[in-house]
Amino acid sequence: MPTRSVSTPAFGQADLLNCEREQLHLAGSIQPHGALLLLSEPGYTVVQCSQNAAAFMGIAGSLIGRQIDDIPGDLAERIQPHFSDSLHEICRGVRCHIGPGGRPFDCLIHRPLGGGLIIELEGAGPSVELSTTLEKSVQAIMAAAGLRALSDETARIFRTLTGYDRVMVYRFDDEGHGEVLSEAKEAALEPLLGNRYPASDIPQIARRLYERNRIRVLYDVKYRPAPLIPALSPITGEQLEMSLCFLRSISPIHVQYLKNMGVRGTLVVSLMVNGKLWGLVSCHHYAPRFIHFEERAVCELLAEAVATRIAALESFAQARAEFSVRRLEQRMIQSISREGDWRSALFDNSTALLEPVGATGAALLFEGEVRTVGDVPSTAALRDIGRWLDRQQPGLTATAAFGRDAPDFASLTSIASGLLAVPISTMPGEYLVWLRPERVRTVTWGGNPNEPHLMGDDPLTLSPRRSFAQWHQLVEGTSDPWGPADHAAGRLIGDTVTDVVLQFRSVRSLIAEDQLNQVRRQIQQSANPVIITDPDGIILQMNSAFDALLPPHTRRPSSMGDLRTLLAGPDDAIEALRNLVKSGRGWRGEVMLDGRGGQPTPLLVRADPVFAQRDRSLGFVLMFTDLTERQAAEAARRRFQEGVIEQHRPMSGRLDSKADLVFRNLLGVMVENAQLAALEIADGVDPAEMPHMLEAVRASVTRTAEMLGCLIWHSSKGEDG
Repeated sequence: MPTRSVSTPAFGQADLLNCEREQLHLAGSIQPHGALLLLSEPGYTVVQCSQNAAAFMGIAGSLIGRQIDDIPGDLAERIQPHFSDSLHEICRGVRCHIGPGGRPFDCLIHRPLGGGLIIELEGAGPSVELSTTLEKSVQAIMAAAGLRALSDETARIFRTLTGYDRVMVYRFDDEGHGEVLSEAKEAALEPLLGNRYPASDIPQIARRLYERNRIRVLYDVKYRPAPLIPALSPITGEQLEMSLCFLRSISPIHVQYLKNMGVRGTLVVSLMVNGKLWGLVSCHHYAPRFIHFEERAVCELLAEAVATRIAALESFAQARAEFSVRRLEQRMIQSISREGDWRSALFDNSTALLEPVGATGAALLFEGEVRTVGDVPSTAALRDIGRWLDRQQPGLTATAAFGRDAPDFASLTSIASGLLAVPISTMPGEYLVWLRPERVRTVTWGGNPNEPHLMGDDPLTLSPRRSFAQWHQLVEGTSDPWGPADHAAGRLIGDTVTDVVLQFRSVRSLIAEDQLNQVRRQIQQSANPVIITDPDGIILQMNSAFDALLPPHTRRPSSMGDLRTLLAGPDDAIEALRNLVKSGRGWRGEVMLDGRGGQPTPLLVRADPVFAQRDRSLGFVLMFTDLTERQAAEAARRRFQEGVIEQHRPMSGRLDSKADLVFRNLLGVMVENAQLAALEIADGVDPAEMPHMLEAVRASVTRTAEMLGCLIWHSSKGEDG
């Protein structure tokens, strides 16, 4: 049997084996409910257009070669103010009139890769009451207390706004499969809520387009494409790049997919969370349906608000997990002072260790001992798991199908189908392990995912999965998956236990001389900067992690007094360090260390005395934490809070006083949502991740402000026209 081609197919030439690489952005045609023109720059002459353009615009003769000024009406006048705009990421919408009768059109303009200016025209649509629609919707979005409530509210809002027969909120999992989280629909339609669809239903190239072009409309699956004339862009000599074209033709494979579902028209809006495609708002209609520019723009603005709220809710979940971890840390430290050990704090309350990650069992593998809580395998099996973990990549290990990923442990499936593990030291075999049992469950798919397509009698006939009846799959050998919040909580607990282990071993090094060399090696290998002194402040041990903080050629401090000369900070912090030996009391504070490259390094210092008996001190353990990332995150949060409104007035100067007031009020609502998200993000994420996430929210506000300004400008000009 000859092999099938898996090359990169042109648009419309893909089959179901290579559709993943179909060049969707080079469609070469449009849906005929609008018209497309490509203008050269400068000169603004029509060099390429859709075959239907002249007829759609009501103009006789060919458009090729005409300057934009020669087209009857006010098109040139309306788009000229935007010639200096970038227009590479967001289309600009204007209201114009074309032809002898001055027929009104909505016109969208943008610049494609390769140069030129694309004009897309559609019949003028009705204005949207922005203040009522946006403000009430955003307030409802902000009020959603959880992801499920937010999804339900989003489906309801979008169905009310757009009038489609079915609106679904669709989320992608880590493997790219989609799940219908919420649904609002006509009562007679079969429910799709809870259905899952395989990742192959939406190829990666389509997902990338969803990230660039956030809203897509298919008016009617039975449309006949209007090709571009000429076929190649005279500007580049290649096919026109159409990623941002709202009229761009839809892949024949996707059209057939929708026909198989009985769907005639669709609207798809992207949900971008922290710069990634989190999911979609997918709207289906069982008759042809089209929504106009202003309605689409409102949908896109609301999608930005929904995505911002999702980011806030996910961050809040991480914040709650962090709160549980901090309480656990406090109990471990108290246990060290009270009982001389920290392990009992982990196991005297089962929920303290299990609840943050939703586990049913946990085990601590430490110094050859195994301690457990909840439902766990035998001690011998747990030791084997520790040896298996030694062979994995360093860091967090997570699997929801442990028996499949490690067949030697298949016999443990009933109680250990899910495994989450973190190392607690640099020593082999020392881990904190959480377990979840097998959850035999039925997953409902929209069609059999193992039969993604059927070929007809003619091998050229493309036919995606024809049956969308629910297909139920019995899933065995897996647990509930570990989500991002579980990973974050696991890392937090692991980091906390690692710190406590290091502190505990540092204390023991002063008490047990026979273990001194081994413990010193462990401290030396630690990534945490540590200094150990005797009761007089003479430094007994300083690990390489602290050495790495010092500038080159700096003399290593030999005592607490030498250490103070390297540090700067508030007077009370330096005074507390000076009195540490004298007072014998523990201390926490922030200082600055002259670091490498001449840049001072902010440090959190934790200094704890070590007592053999109540009245006899053995010395001090000083642990340091680099605060650079945390301070950068805090600076990012302040910059966001201080500048978010002032930096986003892109349309000021173009709006009259009435439109400017509407703009200010609505932008205030959108910014309030973003500021709430910023606060919850700042409370709930790793400091290293915070600047990136705040930047994503800031970028969303920028995009929102620009789109809102353009929409209000368009609406006000439409009223003028």
